[in-house]
Amino acid sequence: MTAAKDERRPAGELEAGVMAALWAADAPQTPAQVQLSLGAGLARTTVTTILSRLHEKGIVDRRRQGRGYAYFPVQDAHGLTARRMHTELDRDSDRHTVLARFVAQLSEDDERVLRDLLESGGP
Repeated sequence: MTAAKDERRPAGELEAGVMAALWAADAPQTPAQVQLSLGAGLARTTVTTILSRLHEKGIVDRRRQGRGYAYFPVQDAHGLTARRMHTELDRDSDRHTVLARFVAQLSEDDERVLRDLLESGGP
């Protein structure tokens, strides 16, 4: 195995870093701007690929800026987590059992928060 392969980041770590850079910015960011924010020695082409994949997944949107694009997050971090939870729930055909087991594994505090949200009709 090569040294470069030994230093590969875990799956999702690059996407998480890119999203953190976009959330921290106060305006849409080009791949070069995201690359500078990350300061991790990533090639601009790598950052562009990650942003393109996030766009394909609907996690970021983009607008034309010069010959390229500037990217911005569609949701905040909490919204993205909720979206991932829905995605996982949609993968199983027995939603009732999945939800029942999820609720059964909640801490008392989380159960109380969920109960309050359900009773009040939302956040």
